[in-house]
Amino acid sequence: MINPIWLRSFCTLVELGHFTRTAERLYMTQSGVSQHIRKLEEQLDTPLLIREGKQFSLTDAGQKLYQQGQDILLALDALQQSVKVDPPFEGLVRLMSPGSIGLKLYTELLGLQQQHNGLTLDYRINSNSGVETAIADLDADLGLMTRQPTLSEVQSRLIAQEPLLLVTPASHTSLSWSSLQQLGFINHPDGAHHANLLLAANYTEFEHCDQLSHRGFSNQISLILEPVSRGLGFTVLPAYAVEAFARPELISSHPLSVPVSEPIYLCYRRQTTLPKRVISVMDEIVARL
Repeated sequence: MINPIWLRSFCTLVELGHFTRTAERLYMTQSGVSQHIRKLEEQLDTPLLIREGKQFSLTDAGQKLYQQGQDILLALDALQQSVKVDPPFEGLVRLMSPGSIGLKLYTELLGLQQQHNGLTLDYRINSNSGVETAIADLDADLGLMTRQPTLSEVQSRLIAQEPLLLVTPASHTSLSWSSLQQLGFINHPDGAHHANLLLAANYTEFEHCDQLSHRGFSNQISLILEPVSRGLGFTVLPAYAVEAFARPELISSHPLSVPVSEPIYLCYRRQTTLPKRVISVMDEIVARL
């Protein structure tokens, strides 16, 4: 591969036609310029200059190298400039989060993308462990988790708390333990975990989720409240998932005497310099949550 430093010395020499002016332009000595030309000729195994005292002319190979070398140097300069450019609202930002947070954030972040046409968002829903692994493997720029990461490659900071809510059909008014048992539980991938957190804090009778009769299951965050809205059971969900339900008049979310929330951690790769576009999205997430 041609050494670009030698190539720049050669092209500058051809452009200026003088070793002294070339040395001044490149902040080198004349002998340094001569050495670059000699090394380039040795690497290519062909003469590039016909030396005539202090003057010179180009060989056929030298003419070809100058013509094509200029394009190479311009491309290298353009590449260097493009690498340095770091606009705050241009480029791809890859995000991951659990479903409830995604229901709130994705549509709101689309508003940011509408304001900045150069910004592209890739938002994916995943479990806490999936989010953590993606960040560690550089498959995501930012992630949101409801627990602290355990992998050393992932850095996090607490940015919000999301309340857990007991959700029943709108027609169901009693919140007694016996009425909940009779109504039955609509389960979901985090159902047992959420129920353990909220119900254990508010019902002395609660020991584990298996005490409840299970009346259904859905792994789609946007569909979990559908059976609840039809009177088929109750569930426990994070607040953002409840807020996103399309028919809120068919359900009721109930404040309990002991409120319980899940932490929300903003996560990113440790020891990585975040591009400005990622920082811009990060700031928007913090403001929204």
